[in-house]
Amino acid sequence: MERLPGVLLFFLAIFFSTTQAYEPLINHHIHLLRSKSGAGGSSVPGVSCLSWRLGVEVRNIINWKTVPAQCESYVGHYMLGHQYRKDSKAVTDVAWLYAKSLNLTKDGKNVWVFDIDETTLSNLPYYARHGFGTEVYNSTSFDEWVLEGTAPALPESLQLYKKLLKLGVKVVFITGRGEDRRSVTTTNLKNVGYRTWEKLVLKGSAYSGKTSYVYKSAEREKLEKSGFRIIGNIGDRWSDILGTSVGNRTFKLPDPLYYIS
Repeated sequence: MERLPGVLLFFLAIFFSTTQAYEPLINHHIHLLRSKSGAGGSSVPGVSCLSWRLGVEVRNIINWKTVPAQCESYVGHYMLGHQYRKDSKAVTDVAWLYAKSLNLTKDGKNVWVFDIDETTLSNLPYYARHGFGTEVYNSTSFDEWVLEGTAPALPESLQLYKKLLKLGVKVVFITGRGEDRRSVTTTNLKNVGYRTWEKLVLKGSAYSGKTSYVYKSAEREKLEKSGFRIIGNIGDRWSDILGTSVGNRTFKLPDPLYYIS
């Protein structure tokens, strides 16, 4: 795989360092910065890339393996442009308005559940090198990326996290990453600004072969049985926010890069 071009690296740095300004500082064109490679996305005949993304976000299109190859440029523009950040902010702004409207007890039992990948940490630098989801998922190369421990924070989620802590709400991370990734995940989270949390739950061997939907439901149930109240739950996949013990309110962030059941 060729190295990420310097111009795209520059733009990624701008993307993750700005939290308020959404307009790109350069007129970027993904198809000019990297070749249009991409493997075998399953498309829906006659559906535009914009409509395909909408179908994915509202869960009308499910069980897809890759982003359609012809949508690589579109998804790249969306993820690196201002709209992805604006869409993310729209979600976290509503989540914050909800949280601060609550009359919370001060017993230390109010928690907010965060997913990690594409929710608190962004793997966009990885996907920018791998066709923006058009390539078939490669667990080996993705694990190599995770082990680097350099995933940036999604700025809007980081701001929500900080506001919730000031409100007295405790944070619980529930991630599909394996238990053997605890050390690198902990370090990565702290390095980008997530300094403290109540629990960091990773997927242990007991859930081998289980879907994310089953695993996350079970772990949320454990939280409630131990006395916590899940007042909010945010993730980028439907499997993060569906199932049992989902919390008083759920919030879904945009993510057209991959599908998890």
